[in-house]
Parts: sequence; structure tokens; C-alpha cells
Amino acid sequence: MKIAIACDHGGFKLKQAVIQELKRLGHEVEDFGTYNEESCDYPDYASKAAKAVASGECEKGVVICGTGIGVSITANKVKGIRCALCHDVYSAKKTRQHNDANMLAMGARVIGEGLALEIVDAFFTSEFEGGRHIRRIEKMMALEKE
Repeated sequence: MKIAIACDHGGFKLKQAVIQELKRLGHEVEDFGTYNEESCDYPDYASKAAKAVASGECEKGVVICGTGIGVSITANKVKGIRCALCHDVYSAKKTRQHNDANMLAMGARVIGEGLALEIVDAFFTSEFEGGRHIRRIEKMMALEKE
């Protein structure tokens, strides 16, 4: 699977670890920046990753900033994106199983690297369950047309 990834300066170190974990899991990774720890604006990078997922260039995505909040809000502004901010393994599994989330957001200043990698593993190994959840996702996504 091809995965888009992006971060701001606060998420740079964690992004490097997540890239390695995604590659270990057998995924191809497209890095949309930032590429260092110099102060930058998270919307510039999170939007690029989200647009790559929305267009189909990448199948799923990961965005990281200090809290994960800014990048998740940014990603969710892109039509077709269902980005879930997860700081625990259970939420990462459930957002894939029930919401068919196509992007994961995390806060590098909220969780440590070990937990972040467990969350990545849970998100990318969990499958959408379909069934009753399809109706709910259709209702959610219909809001973009209003």
C-alpha cells in the first residue's frame, strides 16, 4: 500500500520513526514534508498528504504535529478525507473497523514513539467491517455536499 505522510517541525522526529515502521510493514511511503525541525506551518504539509489520499495517489495517510489536532483538522478539510486523531491502540483499530478512516493523526508531544508505532500497526492492520457502518459513513460523507 502507498502511504502519504506529513508533519510539522514538532512531529519531525516521530515521522522518521513512523516511516521506518511503515516500511517494515511492507508499505511504500510518500513523504510530503517537512524535512527538518525548523518552525513551519502544519497546514502546508498536512494538506499535501490529505490531497494525495483524496486523489487516490496514496491509499492512506499519516499526519503528525505536536498535538495532532492541527493536522487532523487540516486533513479533514479536504473532501473525501476521514482523518482520525488517535492516541491509543483501541481507537486506531476502531476508527478503521467502524469509520473506514483513511488517515491517521498523532501528536508527537502527547505520546511517545513506542505507543505511536503500536498505533500505526493497529491502524494499518485493521480492516473496515462494512455492514451497518456503511450507512453511517455515507451519512457522514454526505455532509460534504451540503
